[in-house]
Amino acid sequence: MLRNRKWSEAEFRAKRDEVLRTWPTGAGVDLDEAVAYVKRLPAAKSFHRKLADAAADGRSLVQPRGGVGVLGEHIKLLRHLQDAGQADLLPTTIDSYTRQNRYAEGETGIRESEAAGRSLLNGFPAVNYGVAGCRRVQEAVAIPVEARHGTPDARLLSEIVYASGWTSNEGGGISYNIPYAKSVPLERSLLDWQYCDRLTGLYEEMGIRLNREPYGPLTGTLVPPCVSNAVAILEALLAAEQGVKCLTLGYGQCGNLLQDVAALRALKEQAAAYLATYGYSDVHLTTVFHQWMGGFPTDELQATSLILWGTVTASLAGATKIIVKTTQEALGVPTMEANAQATRLTKEMATLTRGQRLPASPALEQEVRLIKEETDCLLAKVLELGEGDWAVGTVRAFAAGTLDIPFAPSRYNAGRILPARDNDGAIRLLDCGQLPLSPAIRSFHRDKLEQRARHEKRSVQFQMVVDDIYAVSRGALIGRPLQEQFSNL
Repeated sequence: MLRNRKWSEAEFRAKRDEVLRTWPTGAGVDLDEAVAYVKRLPAAKSFHRKLADAAADGRSLVQPRGGVGVLGEHIKLLRHLQDAGQADLLPTTIDSYTRQNRYAEGETGIRESEAAGRSLLNGFPAVNYGVAGCRRVQEAVAIPVEARHGTPDARLLSEIVYASGWTSNEGGGISYNIPYAKSVPLERSLLDWQYCDRLTGLYEEMGIRLNREPYGPLTGTLVPPCVSNAVAILEALLAAEQGVKCLTLGYGQCGNLLQDVAALRALKEQAAAYLATYGYSDVHLTTVFHQWMGGFPTDELQATSLILWGTVTASLAGATKIIVKTTQEALGVPTMEANAQATRLTKEMATLTRGQRLPASPALEQEVRLIKEETDCLLAKVLELGEGDWAVGTVRAFAAGTLDIPFAPSRYNAGRILPARDNDGAIRLLDCGQLPLSPAIRSFHRDKLEQRARHEKRSVQFQMVVDDIYAVSRGALIGRPLQEQFSNL
């Protein structure tokens, strides 16, 4: 039964035997040998050390996305991102079959890719390659590697990548279920991610600090900051209970500079406060800012400007890490060259703006207070519904719609809230659904959207949501009516 309590070692090891038997490569994982192997890695391969050093220096590290299905080609990609892209940290994006634990189909995909001479998978099938193959990836580069995926059940994947010396793992029981899957019960994914976090905690207890990174952007489409921040804090609390000591909390760019800076600041301050309040004050916290996760413009210059805007925003917000998008996002999987170019572009802009922060102002402070108050409302309801248990409360909150992620595919998500931009481009709530927000907060959101409606000479309506979803891909932040767009040309 799901509870927010640390698994005993006996409970973990009993479940571990079952997990390692899921696919033959699980037999290649030996925890004691893995710990000894990871301890021998140079400090330059440690995600935690890189993040800690960057945080101390006020730098924003740069990490691209990327992964292909053929081992040699994947290594070639990562080396190119490291050398030509000058990445600080490297990804390995996992393929869709692995994300759904369909390892037999992943095996077929590898064989077909090798026969075709090119990857036919949309990522790297780490479970199929096992510890031996994943260690080849890690040993082929000079900087840390992270697993990035979207897997509701990442237990075997986590075992393999940790044993291979990949020192960071992205995801969580909420953020890698509700935005990614349709029919996976939330209680199931939370239990499976408790396993992943307990595994991380065991490595910690054996002298190895591994980084865990809840997935911040969620659906990446007009997500109100209070929703993404509440989910990030919940996943931080759940991970910390299992012994995780290094957490990087994420936030996806919304587009309004003031709101984005306020959201990232609120996230770090509030997460630290919640962790300390509930007994986890020894957790090292850093932040990651994801460049725009919604629809991208097809025009290369518009896409470049969007990448640069995300980088400047991340720097002004003091993000520890920036996740990079490319100018080819709207066209399909980017080429290795385009990926490296975007990484280098981000790196140069982050260097240029290093140390600069958005100055304090009444407007910024008001936005920080608003996001914190909204987030507190959501988290207080989770704790109430769970009768003091964060894990139980999370399941009940999603069932009640008091936690709700916009545009998520999951059957276990209410899908009632509707976000839209205000007249300055900040994300507000057109329909609050069942979110437990105070009347004053609800009125604030409505007033902001009424201001936009008056400016655009239309009512507050669902069409605003639709217009805003498509706006950035068309080169604008706010989805103005067509006649206003044409009048501004």
